[in-house]
Amino acid sequence: MSKKSLYITTTLPYVNAEPHIGFAVEIIRADTIARFRKAQGYDVFFHTGTDEHGLKIYQNAQKAGQTPEAYIKPHVQKFKDLVSVLNIGRTGDREIFPVHFTRTTDPHHSEAAKKFWLLCKKNGFIELKKHQIKYCVGCELEKTDSELVNGHCVLHPNLKIEIIDEENYFFKFSDERIREKLLALYAPRTPQFALDVMRTVEVKAFVERGLKDFSISRLKSKMPWGVEVPDDAEHVMYVWFEALVSYISALGWPDNSDFQKFWQSEDSIKVQYCGKDNLRQQAAIWQAMLLAAGLKTSDHIVVDGFVTGVGGIKMSKSLGNTISPFDIITEYGVDALRYYVLAELSSFEDSPFSLELFKTAYNAQLANGLGNLVSRVMKMATVNNVILVEPKQRFFEALAGEKEYFDAFDRYELNKACAEIWQHIRFADELIQKEQPFVLIKTDFEKAKKIIELLLGQLYKIGHMLKPIMPETAEKIKTLVRENTMPQAPLFPRKE
Repeated sequence: MSKKSLYITTTLPYVNAEPHIGFAVEIIRADTIARFRKAQGYDVFFHTGTDEHGLKIYQNAQKAGQTPEAYIKPHVQKFKDLVSVLNIGRTGDREIFPVHFTRTTDPHHSEAAKKFWLLCKKNGFIELKKHQIKYCVGCELEKTDSELVNGHCVLHPNLKIEIIDEENYFFKFSDERIREKLLALYAPRTPQFALDVMRTVEVKAFVERGLKDFSISRLKSKMPWGVEVPDDAEHVMYVWFEALVSYISALGWPDNSDFQKFWQSEDSIKVQYCGKDNLRQQAAIWQAMLLAAGLKTSDHIVVDGFVTGVGGIKMSKSLGNTISPFDIITEYGVDALRYYVLAELSSFEDSPFSLELFKTAYNAQLANGLGNLVSRVMKMATVNNVILVEPKQRFFEALAGEKEYFDAFDRYELNKACAEIWQHIRFADELIQKEQPFVLIKTDFEKAKKIIELLLGQLYKIGHMLKPIMPETAEKIKTLVRENTMPQAPLFPRKE
């Protein structure tokens, strides 16, 4: 029997500014799913990277008086730094799974994009024709009049809509072969494709309204920053067509065995994380491109809501209302950020994020909650020399019976998985409050000892459950229980 495998990818963020909290949310969630599946015994291929071509970057580089290559260099490094600082794929110095970082300027990706283009063209899905469109540089997308408010994109109201009037190559999105296959993907209980019900309804309605061919090239004379069209040196590929190919170029497509194992195999699960503003691109356009190339479609598309700031406005680099994940990590630590992202933010809907909200949750749930519980239990255990005999070392053995926890991961409802953990934390707190073993120990040692043993068992289980959620904290808790020692410092010092 073949070993199961997981291929999981984030979107590739556009490198026109430093990374903000929105991308940190996406990559943390993908990392959490990858850790969970790794603990189940899956082989894991984790993919992220940077999207580096397109009009937005070309214009920004021109304004800065730089070449596009020079302009993107420091931004790319920041995204690489964030992957490292967030400990993606690692717990301490130990690698849990390798992280594959694709730059769309990588030579292999460029060659893969050209081969993908030629394959789609050979199959009759690319043609050259003239057109005129309204174009949002912020979204790098065509906009219809119904999508504009007062002549501006609702997501980038500070940017001017561009008018593009030229001859471009088009992807034949309107082809009936594509439409019927997409609708079949969205059908209820389709085993090979999973998408949240609400998002499925939305993208299905988009396809049923009628698909239009879309431009997939730009004149090189106007916008040279991109991958050259393989059989026409006057054009470069449109960034949304080219960048999506990174999901398979990362696997070495078309030549590498990783592509066969993690994309084409019946034993693989292919999961894509994205924001809700990427729904059409991920669930319709990319699937149509795969169908046009004769390749397998994705399996699961997990759509995040927006991280919003004050007044419910989406955080975005173009609006300048972002929060730096680096600053939060410096002040609170990686696991505190992971906790907030996974437990306090909705798994699929829009969620507010502010430093004040973060601090309040940190103090209430981590400093006064989990951290305080660990200190109290370990103090009772060490002072009275109570140990947990042979704590269960295996993840699934220790969590037998935690059906809701496992189901939450299967549904990508990570906040519900966290809620299951916090039920155990509350149970332990309530047991201490009710039985007061620290007092009982003076009059009934054996009964108090059994209660403390039960609390140690709870801590160890909590440590196991936290393994994919807050990996460093999980290891600290399990080590304290195994070695029967007090933490040298609070796990989560309270912030005033």
